[in-house]
Amino acid sequence: MEEKILKNVLLRTPIVHNITNYVTVNDCANIILACGGSPIMADDYNEVEEITCICNSLVINIGTLNESTILSMIKSGKKANELGIPVILDPVGAGASAFRSNTVRKLLDEIRFSVIRGNISEIKTVYEGSGSTKGVDAAQTDAINESNLDEIIKLAQHLSEKTGAVIAITGAVDLVAVENKAYVIRNGHKMMSQITGTGCMLTAVIGTFCGGNPDQLLESTKTAVCAMGISGELAYQKTKRTNGGTSSFRTYLIDYMSKIDTTLLKEGSKIESR
Repeated sequence: MEEKILKNVLLRTPIVHNITNYVTVNDCANIILACGGSPIMADDYNEVEEITCICNSLVINIGTLNESTILSMIKSGKKANELGIPVILDPVGAGASAFRSNTVRKLLDEIRFSVIRGNISEIKTVYEGSGSTKGVDAAQTDAINESNLDEIIKLAQHLSEKTGAVIAITGAVDLVAVENKAYVIRNGHKMMSQITGTGCMLTAVIGTFCGGNPDQLLESTKTAVCAMGISGELAYQKTKRTNGGTSSFRTYLIDYMSKIDTTLLKEGSKIESR
């Protein structure tokens, strides 16, 4: 299945409309190009609907939230729903402020999402309607580990049932779940948490893979999460070999995403089906 997902992305070069945050926008655009897509970063209310009409997927990221882009997100999301193209939500920092938490609720009320990806604290906020995060990072008390893995899988599956979306929870261990199925993915490296934007970049990759495979949302999301994790592992190995630092790691991460193929996925994937 991973081979088909990658093949379709390269064959179709999906156009991904991003209404995202200005901290990571360049990295998101570059990683979409690296994995075979074509990015458009447009958030003005006067054009978002028209832009969505020429795209294969829409990524909504609330990282640098403001009132004007919320209106653009809703307008674009409704058009994407009308066209039947995948819509991916990244609820960055949900739970850090009432404004963010309320915005997530409003987006969920107005838009039908195909995939929701966040860290565990963000996903708990989406599930419960309120929560707490450490800025845009997961709270330490929410960390996924072997002792609470089954509990968090159930939460993800309940949220999938509630929203109709594929739920991706990323951290030291990654989960991708729908109502009746879940994948546990143990790829990645802790250095990924030392640069800004790996979560945003992953959401952009999910948008690309789903844009190329709109009828395979679960498998596309799983493949994207695995590919990002493998890219992180390979980037760390090269950073260590070259005595590099965090900036080198960021560059190598995008490099390796551009080199991901079925062989790397098959040899490097650490996926458990639940």
